[in-house]
Amino acid sequence: MPDLRSSFTLERTPLDLRFRTVTLTAREQLAPNYVRVRLEGDDLFGFTSLGSDDHMRLFFPDEMPDTVEELRAAPSREYTPLAWGENWLDVEFAIHGDEGVAARWAATAPLGAKIGVGGPRGSAVITGTPGSWFLIGDETALPAIRRFASLIGGQPARIVVEVRGREDEVDVSAPVAVEWLHRGDAPAGSALIEFLDGLDESDAVGSDPFVFVAAEQSIVKPGRALLKRWGVDSASAIVKGYWKRGETEYHAPH
Repeated sequence: MPDLRSSFTLERTPLDLRFRTVTLTAREQLAPNYVRVRLEGDDLFGFTSLGSDDHMRLFFPDEMPDTVEELRAAPSREYTPLAWGENWLDVEFAIHGDEGVAARWAATAPLGAKIGVGGPRGSAVITGTPGSWFLIGDETALPAIRRFASLIGGQPARIVVEVRGREDEVDVSAPVAVEWLHRGDAPAGSALIEFLDGLDESDAVGSDPFVFVAAEQSIVKPGRALLKRWGVDSASAIVKGYWKRGETEYHAPH
């Protein structure tokens, strides 16, 4: 079994919870079912996200309310911040066929539309340097995978992403080529689960790995099984369901 001692840790860091009003200023169609938007506003001054897997909550009111309490009552969904500056924030959206409130807004809202942003309220920050990296997820995990990939130095790494088909592959800046799995019309997560179930101890990407696994909720059990096979401490890994089939209000664990 691999040595369980690790040269890195995941440290939980709380952040001040703030609510901000932002305006949609740009939209970029990265793939037929994948959109990046830019949000801008003076409220974004001081925005920060310390962990690549951070969650913020976007609120989609019909009209921007006057109070935070009213804003928090509006329909909302969780997303990972991709990139930001003094007065701007970039967010990516997987446009699922269920036409949920967030996907519909990301795909069709007019420039100038306003929404609310809450958080992130805390971060899981990698302290130290992993000996290797194993990043795996579906299209909803792409922002987190992008951010983790930017941390990879000269260590061995493997990045695997499931999408519906070749047309849904997007450019990912990373020091290694992304391996794309196509699920076709099969349920989301099915290609990832088959891939994970086929890995054994000899497939470990390298020593002392940081493992990130995130997709539809069904990925959690095979992801945790992989940690056990590879002898990876679950406290130094992230395995989570980012969404759950049939539950539009599902909240990913922080």
